[in-house]
Amino acid sequence: MDKDLKNKTLSELEVIAENLGQKKFVAKYIFTFIHSKNTNKISNISPLSKTFRTTLTEQGYYISHLNTLKKFTDSDGTIKYLFELADGNRIETVILFDRKRKTLCVSTQAGCAMKCAFCATAKLKFKRNLTAAEIADQINVVQKDKGKITNVVYMGMGEPLLNYDAVLKSIRILNHPQGKNIGLRHLTVSSCGIADAIRKLSDENIRPRLAISLNAPTDTLRSKIMPINKKYPIKALIEAVRLYQLKTDLRVTFEYVLIKNLNDSTSHAQTLAKLARQLKCNINLIEYNPHPSCKFAASSKETIEQFAKILDDAGIETTIRFKKGQQIKAACGQLGADILNPAT
Repeated sequence: MDKDLKNKTLSELEVIAENLGQKKFVAKYIFTFIHSKNTNKISNISPLSKTFRTTLTEQGYYISHLNTLKKFTDSDGTIKYLFELADGNRIETVILFDRKRKTLCVSTQAGCAMKCAFCATAKLKFKRNLTAAEIADQINVVQKDKGKITNVVYMGMGEPLLNYDAVLKSIRILNHPQGKNIGLRHLTVSSCGIADAIRKLSDENIRPRLAISLNAPTDTLRSKIMPINKKYPIKALIEAVRLYQLKTDLRVTFEYVLIKNLNDSTSHAQTLAKLARQLKCNINLIEYNPHPSCKFAASSKETIEQFAKILDDAGIETTIRFKKGQQIKAACGQLGADILNPAT
């Protein structure tokens, strides 16, 4: 049985409290102290009686916490945190600053099984899923260091929808008014396109924003750089997103990493526009970020702007995301590069 109190929703904590002879409302103290006051010790939850705190400890309950190994700061202000998990695995988390917005990019797995050709995390291979506590604690640690986090994007290491239950639980924890109280429109899950999980997400009673990492407008090209496309080709992915939108009426973001002479031609942009017009969506164009484990190169600024113009002219809301955090290998596709090549 999992004894980590940080890994529990409020309703789960209420069951624990009642099973140990306490009133249900006692669970709110535990939840608030962990997720609002950021305590990592049962003994610090002062509203609980000393007897109950002792009982919790004797029953084997504890509050987990991430070990911060190192912090990297880019000249553009981006900060990357290297965390060590209890079993020795390592993950990275990135905070980006944009005026009053503080966006935290969190990891959901140690390593990744998706094998996307342009991503450093893919080279680490899959180690294990993170718990909801390990996901939520990334926000706890960074918020304690840098102040209130306004936005959380599940775009770090790993495929969030292959850790579905823990990711959804972490969203419930972060969204709860007794904890961080982060609104759902400020929580975004990015997937490489797990169509089955997207359909499942459409039936949930709590729905974060959804982003799809597309990166190619045809099956031949997408399968070349994203092996998951062989299992969930573009047609199946579009059908899943269409069902998701039918049930939720929510806009979806498509992310598209632009790689020189690979997926950045006029023809690619035109084909992408035809796909996008089928859905209620916007497109984020992302400048490819190089790392030592991959020989791809970024498209030129002129190519990216021309690509965006084609989409804009087709009536597709398009945003260009230029490099942030590249100096510290914190940009899109670079997470894990320092773990792979610690001396670089």
